[in-house]
Amino acid sequence: MSAAPLVGYSSSGSEDETEASAAGRSKPGSGGRRCGQSSLPTQRFPVPDSVVSMFSNTEEGPEDDSEKHGGRIRTFPHERGNWATHIYIPYEAKEEFLDLLDTLLPRAQTFVPRLVRMEEFHLSLSQSVVLRHHWILPFVQTLKDHMASFQRFFFTAGQVKIYTNQEKTRTFIGLEVSSGHAQFLALVSEVDRVMEEFGLTTFYQDPSFHVSLAWCVGDARLQLEGQCLQELQEIVDEFEDSEVLLRVLAEQVRCKSGNKFFSMPLK
Repeated sequence: MSAAPLVGYSSSGSEDETEASAAGRSKPGSGGRRCGQSSLPTQRFPVPDSVVSMFSNTEEGPEDDSEKHGGRIRTFPHERGNWATHIYIPYEAKEEFLDLLDTLLPRAQTFVPRLVRMEEFHLSLSQSVVLRHHWILPFVQTLKDHMASFQRFFFTAGQVKIYTNQEKTRTFIGLEVSSGHAQFLALVSEVDRVMEEFGLTTFYQDPSFHVSLAWCVGDARLQLEGQCLQELQEIVDEFEDSEVLLRVLAEQVRCKSGNKFFSMPLK
């Protein structure tokens, strides 16, 4: 996924340390001591391990560890003061929907065992972009202004599809929207206008709006398309009350920026 340029901060700690070191050095030719002072031997004592360990994690740019988040690879590096931001419509999963997913996932895992279920469900209205911290509130207020006139609407999602991110580092099984597409396009048009105001990346051309159900690391399209996709679609089509189950009311647009959530109810 594309991201806005990152702005980095340099630490002043190294400069202060250099200046302090220079201030403590004797002038050339002074013999290393002031006139009238006795020459005392200097000895450097080792820093205790307990003290060293106190500062082992104070680097400004923490190292990304993909093992801590399921092997996922960042599409842009973490940098202090930059907040990953995403706009979407939340999909509140009901018990029947989870029952359907409990049937779909084991079948898909016979083709790709490393698939895991999504923790939350949503339909994206933007790519993930980067906001500076001081932009967040103005950005959200602008987004609220653009969302103010939109009405709630129903949509259905029942066509199983396989997706990857742009970098082909993650693969998703999703349910594509089959009705309500025009309303989603109208929302994205307004979200894109906000992105342009802040110099950020707009959404994909000709987007496929969908609810992601499960994901895995890497490009697994070859294993999931074909026979697997056909079997998954048959499960959805034959699931009891699937037409009613997969018809959803879009009631709000949500913006997630870092660990902050902002909700914009539709009229």
